[in-house]
Amino acid sequence: MVPPACPGGCMSGRTAQKKFRANRSSIPGARKYVRSVCSEWKIRAELTDSAALLVSELATNVVLHAKGIGDFFELCIRRRRGVLIIEVTDSSAESIPAEFIDTSASECDAGFCLDQVSESGRGLLLVGHFADRWGIRQRADGPGKTVWAHLETRLANFHKEVTQCRAT
Repeated sequence: MVPPACPGGCMSGRTAQKKFRANRSSIPGARKYVRSVCSEWKIRAELTDSAALLVSELATNVVLHAKGIGDFFELCIRRRRGVLIIEVTDSSAESIPAEFIDTSASECDAGFCLDQVSESGRGLLLVGHFADRWGIRQRADGPGKTVWAHLETRLANFHKEVTQCRAT
C-alpha cells in the first residue's frame, strides 16, 4: 500500500514518498517501491520500467557518492499534469558544483566524458537518455541535493504531438 501524500501541502495530483537507508541493499527496495506505486496509479508498463531504472541509477549515486550527515535517502514520486516525477534526495554535506544547479539534461550531459572500458560512471547518462527532463537542485531545508527526473505520460506526449502538427 502506498503511504499518504508528501507532507507540506502538495499540488493537485498524486504523491508518494519513502525513506530508505543509504546502502546498496536498499536499491532493490526502492525499485520495488516505485513499481508498486506505478501499479497502484495504473501507470503503463514501459513507463514503470523507465521509472524503476531511473530510481535505481539515482539511488545508486546516493549510496556510492553522497557522503551525507544522515544514513537515509528519500524517494518521492509525483504525478502532475501528464508527468511522472521521480525525486531522490540525499543529505550530502558537499555542495553542488555551480554549473549543475537547476540544470537540464543537455547541460548536465555535456559535462561527462567516459572512456569505452569504464565499468561505472554512466548512471547520469542513462538518466539523461530515459528521462524527458532531469536536473539537480540544492535542498532548501538543509544540506543535500535532490536529483529529479520527468517522464511524460502518453497523454502528455499526445498533446505535444498534436500541438506540433497544428503548428506545421
